[in-house]
Amino acid sequence: MTLLSRRAVMAASTGLFFARATATQGLEMRRAAPAYPFALGVASGDPATDGFVLWTRLSAGGASLDAPAVPVTYEVAEDEVFRRIVRRGRRAASPALGHAVHVEIEGLRPGRTYWYRFHALGAVSPVGRTATAPERATRARIAVSSCQHFELGWFCAYRDMVAAEPDLIVQLGDYIYENSYAQFPKVRQFDGPEPVDLEGYRRRHAIYKSDPDLREAHRQAPWVVTWDDHEVENDYADLANLKGLDPAVFARRRAAAYQAYFEHLPVRPSLWAQPGGPRLYRRLAWGDLVSLPVLDGRQYRSAQACNPEGRSGNRPRHDCPALADPERTMLGAAQEAWLDETLKRERGRWTLLAQQTVVAPIDTPEGVMSDQWDGYVAARDRLLAGLTQPSVRNAVVLSGDIHAFMVNDLRTGAGEGVVATELVTTCLAASHAPSSRYGQVRARNPDVRFADIERSGYTLIEATPDALSVDLRAVSDQSDPQGIAQSLARFTIEDQRKGAQAG
Repeated sequence: MTLLSRRAVMAASTGLFFARATATQGLEMRRAAPAYPFALGVASGDPATDGFVLWTRLSAGGASLDAPAVPVTYEVAEDEVFRRIVRRGRRAASPALGHAVHVEIEGLRPGRTYWYRFHALGAVSPVGRTATAPERATRARIAVSSCQHFELGWFCAYRDMVAAEPDLIVQLGDYIYENSYAQFPKVRQFDGPEPVDLEGYRRRHAIYKSDPDLREAHRQAPWVVTWDDHEVENDYADLANLKGLDPAVFARRRAAAYQAYFEHLPVRPSLWAQPGGPRLYRRLAWGDLVSLPVLDGRQYRSAQACNPEGRSGNRPRHDCPALADPERTMLGAAQEAWLDETLKRERGRWTLLAQQTVVAPIDTPEGVMSDQWDGYVAARDRLLAGLTQPSVRNAVVLSGDIHAFMVNDLRTGAGEGVVATELVTTCLAASHAPSSRYGQVRARNPDVRFADIERSGYTLIEATPDALSVDLRAVSDQSDPQGIAQSLARFTIEDQRKGAQAG
């Protein structure tokens, strides 16, 4: 990361340090809320064996709250009616962080369900349900989502997801979209132009939280999140951007987008507030059954190959020697080293590597797409080599981004046998590429075991010691708010057997 980008992302974290500094100020404030202050809902995330992070953001019925620091109390209980409260405390919701509150809970018992709620401005929040991770596990149910465009579809897939009662919901990026698409029909409208500053990104996140199915999914289960590109700008790469803006100008926009992301999601502040800027890569686990390393494939990556200097963009490439440049990176040197050490110490039966973009080579009629791992060939080789370490018993890569379901075999650059399976989840609600983008995708790409480029939905995974059961669940019609999700295809990955089996 350049010195400029370090300074830029530090600006995004400044509000966090200010909020901590003011955490004991303004707690005497007592005023009636101008509107229900918990309209954006509640959420939990990143469960550990002894706790999790809780989130809410106070608002004036969804709009930014015009107030100084507001006292917020929280309660965590072992029962839904809060007769057995095990944690209680108070925080200041500071205007420096848009009146967002993040509480890291520790010291609880492993493998248990908990309920939580907040109190502020004379109101009580919805009651959220969450859980601590178990120390040992024989089952884990994980729902995986990606790419949700507010204007282009209803989020009814979350209704099916909640009904499945997942232990975790993993969101692989494009949680919001910064841009509108004039060429596609819309089921609802953004409330303003494309955001470029903090208030703009705050409004965009807030309108997403107006979706009741999204709020309910946050309320009912703990989330694990990472970002892709649309949380800032389509196809950005570090400080390279679509318009070729001066890096200092784009750095300010990116810092604003990063802060708004933190303000609206259950991200641990202790991880976020790092000296070098916000950090999202980390490892979680569900007992000894599932290890879940989570990657950040946007903040540190090299610009896409063969673009003009300072410009980003996902383009098909045929003849571009830079695609194989060993100096180019998707994750950055520090994150690559962290991942290598993490994989060396793996203890889970199943390693589910959560990241954004498609890893498998995908040849299209016009070439490979430069924004995917195809555009970072040497970095992909390093990634897959890490997954071959003896400590990694069963490697599965979770991907999103391309608005398609895929099940892929992953092989090392030496063309050896299958080393991992890639599960690509489609968009939860967004547009789909024309069929001409991929052509006969399976005929062109023998390692693609399954592909559907037409449907929206999500992926549901059931892990046991013997197998990983995969259900690709497609929504009947994303333009229908009552759309129903049903199974499109099922696969099984057996313990220590490489490759996914249909059925």
